[in-house]
Parts: sequence; C-alpha cells; structure tokens
Amino acid sequence: MIKFYKCTFIASFLVGLIGVCCAHDSTIRYINPPKLSTQYLGKKVLCHRPMREGTPAMYIEKKGNVIIAHNYGHGGSGWTLAPGAASYVNQLLEDEIKKSNLNKEIPITIVGAGALGLFTALNLVERGYSKITIVSENFENLTSHNAGGLLAPVSMSNAPDMQKLVDKIGIEAYKFYKLIAQKKHPIIKDGAIVVSTYFETREESGLEPYVGVVMNPAKDVVLDFKNGTQRKMVAYDDGIFMNTPGLMHSLRNALKNKITFIRKKINNFNEIKTPVIINCSGLGGRYLNNDQKMVSVQGHLVMLKNQNPKDINHMILVYYPENVTKSGQKIKRSFYMFPKTLSGSHANDVGVIGGTFIENADASTPNEEEFDIMINGARKFYGIH
Repeated sequence: MIKFYKCTFIASFLVGLIGVCCAHDSTIRYINPPKLSTQYLGKKVLCHRPMREGTPAMYIEKKGNVIIAHNYGHGGSGWTLAPGAASYVNQLLEDEIKKSNLNKEIPITIVGAGALGLFTALNLVERGYSKITIVSENFENLTSHNAGGLLAPVSMSNAPDMQKLVDKIGIEAYKFYKLIAQKKHPIIKDGAIVVSTYFETREESGLEPYVGVVMNPAKDVVLDFKNGTQRKMVAYDDGIFMNTPGLMHSLRNALKNKITFIRKKINNFNEIKTPVIINCSGLGGRYLNNDQKMVSVQGHLVMLKNQNPKDINHMILVYYPENVTKSGQKIKRSFYMFPKTLSGSHANDVGVIGGTFIENADASTPNEEEFDIMINGARKFYGIH
C-alpha cells in the first residue's frame, strides 16, 4: 500500500509538473527571425509623413461661394485613419452641400492622390457623387506607397479632447480593412490581412480603445527566436496589416472609370474653379492652407529580400527612448517589422525593417546614418550577431 501511494504521488506530481510546463509553454511563441545580413537587405526608403500638431485637419470652411473641406495631417497614421477620416469629413461636407441647396451633380476637386485623397474619392462615389476630379503633382512613389502598413495610431500629436474622435475614426477604418481581409468588401478585393501584432506594452500599441469594440484583448506572450533570445511582448492576434502599394493600386483601379485624374501641382486654391474643394494635400496643407501646425516627420525603412515568407507573417513594433540625430534633430527611434512588399516584387522579397520619426527633417537633412542604426537595432532585438 505504501508503494502504491508513493507511485500515485509521483504520478500526480509529474502530471502537475507537466501541466505547469504546458501552461508556461503556451505563452511562448517560437519565431524565426528574418535574415538581416547585408545580402538580404534591399531598397532603402526615405519618406516624409505629414503630421499636424494638435490633431489632423478635418473640418469644413467657406471662402466666398466655395466650400473647402480639409482632410490632412494624419502623421504616421494616414493609412490607419484614412477610410474613417474620409467618411467623417465627407459627411461634414455633405451636410454643408445640403445647407447650400446643392446636389450630387456638383463638381468636386480633390487635391492630393495619396491614401486620404483616394479614400475620399471612393467614399464620395459610394455616396452618389458623379463629378469628381483628383488633381495631384504625382501619382506614384508617394508617401502612401512607402508607408509600412501597420494599423495603429502612431506618429501623431493629438490634443486630449480630440483623441475620442481619432479613436472612433480608427475603429471605423479597422472595420473597413477587416472586410477586405475577410474577402467581403464589395469593391476592394485584396490588400489587407489579419496577423498577430506584437508590442512591448498595451499602452504603446494605441489599440486599447479598439479592444472590446472591434478587437480582442491582447495576450502576454514570450517571443523565442530560437537562438537563445527571448522577448516579453503583448500580442494582438487580430491586428491588421495593409499592403500599401497593393491598396493604392486597388483604389486607383476601383476609381479608374468613375472619376477624372489630372497631373498638376496646385499652388493656390484660386487655381481651382469647382465650387467644392477637398484638401487632402498632406504636407502641401502647410502652404495651401497657410497651416503653421504642419510638420514633416521623416522616416527611414529598409526593404528585405530573399526571405522565407512564413518567417514574415506577423508584425512587431518596439519604441526606443528619444534621442538626437547627428544633424541635431530630435528623433524617436523604433524597431518594426511588417510583411510589406513592393509592386511587382518576387514572392520571397517580402518584409520591411523600420523606422524613425524625425520632426522637421526634410530633403536637406536626410540623416542617412539612421539606416545602419536601424538595422543594427533590429539585429540586436532578434539576438542576431
């Protein structure tokens, strides 16, 4: 009997121990790091995000008989907010059009062909407006094409009283992209997917206002990179990745036979003769609207090549302390990795490493040393020597 109880105790102890180990292992996620030696690094990209201090410009004004709607300055959250911001500003515009006793045949000019401009046009088409023109200095290789593609409110400067509106707009955008990811959107068939997204804290994600509304709660996990390096993170398993070049292509195709595209730089609203103007000009909002709150936020990123796509099927974003560049500009460095591709790229040329947030940097201060700093930071994060 003594032996029986001893065996039973040992068996029970082992079962309990196994249960503890399994419970612990369930929080560990094994991830293969991307290949980051020089031969696996592709195109270096430098872009400038249009950020407006305080909040994006999302309002209506009248100048004489002309109605001008403003929708610009969303910083690094242009794609995160674009569908919701377009719908919000277009509703304000539609209310003003009705008050002015105008109808949906009224000619409308949109200034700017980035994500905000294209989503604004698409939403107007869905509302029944038929005389829409997009005017832009360029239609290719815009900041919207180069953007990373994480749905999260980052690189913004929102006043506290505007945060609820920004969160509401972001939630509407999440619903839009989720339809694309689920193949349920009636017009846009691809360009967004649901993937696990990792941050160091829930607060840094900016996604907590979405939890319980459109997203599930984050989970505490440990990422194991199979090389002795582990990182404690929080995981949102219903994060959204937007493949920005693909979405730009899909939006252009959806609008191709419904609106007019004109390549032209607009220096002043007086150059536009339509009674309704929508200003989606990004950094151009500084001079078009004499908006001194507009700043350029410089970003660096490096495309990856010859990767295993299965290793790049998630997103990571980690922030580092604020610092100063060699040129003396304040910089917020981060490490991010997304499954971004470029148009026409090979299937194995997938992944992007970023990124930097440098306010008031422009083409005269490219801060090119940041590319190496960024890649070295990525290698350190993954424990790659």
